[in-house]
Amino acid sequence: MSLRIAPPSNHATSTNNTSSTTGGAPSAPGIHDTLRSSLTPTPTASSTSPSQPQPTTSTHPLESRLAAWQSTQDSLKMNMLRRNFGIAEPVRRGMEIKICREGEWRPACLGGSAGVGGDVLAGRDAELGWEDVYKGDEIMEGADFHSEMEAKLKMDW
Repeated sequence: MSLRIAPPSNHATSTNNTSSTTGGAPSAPGIHDTLRSSLTPTPTASSTSPSQPQPTTSTHPLESRLAAWQSTQDSLKMNMLRRNFGIAEPVRRGMEIKICREGEWRPACLGGSAGVGGDVLAGRDAELGWEDVYKGDEIMEGADFHSEMEAKLKMDW
């Protein structure tokens, strides 16, 4: 329960950018992406479901610090709310955010789930991040409406 503003610096002290990569930037596959050039999947990535993006570890100190930035800011905000209003306020806000994110689903052919309600409750409605513009799936062809609904309702026998 610390009031940490920036994430702790638990990153590597040196980087190696001489390794060869086959990928590139998610939005432009032919262009070299310096920040993502030395990403490796984490050991627990095999246990996650294929629909969720696999977490990656980077050897770049800036990227590892930025990955923990939002969670550090969220915990700081919840600690400040708890100190000012008691335990009920962060619990209520956490429940509202969880309910909003779980109940918000639209098929990809209708634009997908934008997460607007969760962003408003978390106070991120005025932010525009890289992932909002370049989702990384511009090249892939999405599933049709009926396949998504069958998967959502667990009817894909």
